[in-house]
Amino acid sequence: MSKKPEGALLPIFAEAEGGDAPLFRQIYRRLRDAVLSGALAPGARLPSTRTLAQELGVSRNTVVAAIEELAAEGYVEARVGAGTFVASALPEELLSAGRNAGRPAAAHPAGPAAPRAVARGAVPDMLPPVVPFRHGVPAYDVFPFALWRRLQARRWRTIGAAELHYGPAAGWGPLRRVLAAYLRTARGVRCEPDQVVVLSSTQAAFDMLARLLLLPGDRFWMEEPGYGGARKAFARAGGMVVPVPVDAEGLDVAAGRATAPDARVAYVTPSCQYPLNVTLSLPRRLALLAWAREAGAWIVEDDYDSEYRYAGRPLAALQGLDVPGAERVIYLGTFSKVLFPGLRLAYAVLPPELVEPLVVLRRTVDDFSPLPAQMVLHDFLDEGHFAAHLRRTRLLYAERQDALLDSLGRHLGGVLSAQQAPAGMQTVARLPERLADARVVEAAAAANISTLGLSACHVGPPRHNGLILGYSGFPPARLDQAARLLARVVERLGPW
Repeated sequence: MSKKPEGALLPIFAEAEGGDAPLFRQIYRRLRDAVLSGALAPGARLPSTRTLAQELGVSRNTVVAAIEELAAEGYVEARVGAGTFVASALPEELLSAGRNAGRPAAAHPAGPAAPRAVARGAVPDMLPPVVPFRHGVPAYDVFPFALWRRLQARRWRTIGAAELHYGPAAGWGPLRRVLAAYLRTARGVRCEPDQVVVLSSTQAAFDMLARLLLLPGDRFWMEEPGYGGARKAFARAGGMVVPVPVDAEGLDVAAGRATAPDARVAYVTPSCQYPLNVTLSLPRRLALLAWAREAGAWIVEDDYDSEYRYAGRPLAALQGLDVPGAERVIYLGTFSKVLFPGLRLAYAVLPPELVEPLVVLRRTVDDFSPLPAQMVLHDFLDEGHFAAHLRRTRLLYAERQDALLDSLGRHLGGVLSAQQAPAGMQTVARLPERLADARVVEAAAAANISTLGLSACHVGPPRHNGLILGYSGFPPARLDQAARLLARVVERLGPW
């Protein structure tokens, strides 16, 4: 920032933050940390954006962007005709979570795992077709193929024997550096390059983390409903699943504490909960972090498609709220959703104490990710192409969601109830209780429609009945055709 502030917020901005974060992100972080530390008390009135911009020597738009992000995450609230205030609904016991820096966590031994049974099943010889409404499918029709080919060709002109040999298990150094810079700027993640480990997929990350963090019989929190891929990986390691209900504010931390306060791991999707698309509220985020520190537990944050937020900027990661020096959050991301699954590149941002154990384990699993792919991805990120692709697809996916909702309303308005999802690549369409989603899923598959029932995402008795409908990978005309076909499927299931 260009000069020292001179007003009431002088202590908060007395030292320049520096780094590669945009100015609005620097202001956001300072104000957020001041709220969490108690320097700005609940209910305190902030200076006007004009006054704050003058004090900081920045444009008013920069300050407005920071305040909007704080408001979106629940730190501040605007009152018509009165100004902007620190949110009053932040209990003291939750705010104290931001002040307990350096508190030692309970130790949990990680020993060699005994052989375990692995679920067996038929392995298909052919890949499943990409048909509506399969979720998590990127828009291949707008992928920049020509640009990607140029980047590949440029790299292959300089690649030699060294790049075709075995690579570092933690990932190629330049890619780790550019990833750390992107995550700090775009996702609010606190990390250095040596905390980033490049992996082949988040599913591989679940498997390795389960082996590192759980002993047979250890309990782990799982969102209910939640993502079955993570649940199965932790269960294969001998973990005992504890389903924790999800409501409009995300994971119910109080319910998790009441059921299993001694759990070793909590798996969460805080920015865009899978499958309900809700966001973990700020009080719940702070409560989750406080529990993890008290219990010596680990939080696995799966940030699988948070880049796609349609109301304002993407929300900052839960990991950014963690206490430096006493980190409990493991942050996971993937390029399968935002670019293409065939790239086979994902990443983990780990607390320093977990980096070496994961890298050592990774050497026994799949050793490393191919260097040429990492190099091309590095260039795609470093030269700004990734940011441009996100901007393009974010607008496109918002349009496709609108098109899907319109088609569902016209063809299935009397049966399905679907609402605008604020983020993600899929939406949830509720069904009447008398029409079980499993019946619809089975009948739709016979008609070459790929969807998933909410009931399949539960561990216990299903509390939700509906369909998960992906829209990101399909043009409006194809979505409309699929909605008409789904309407005929539902009609044939009647009377119900």
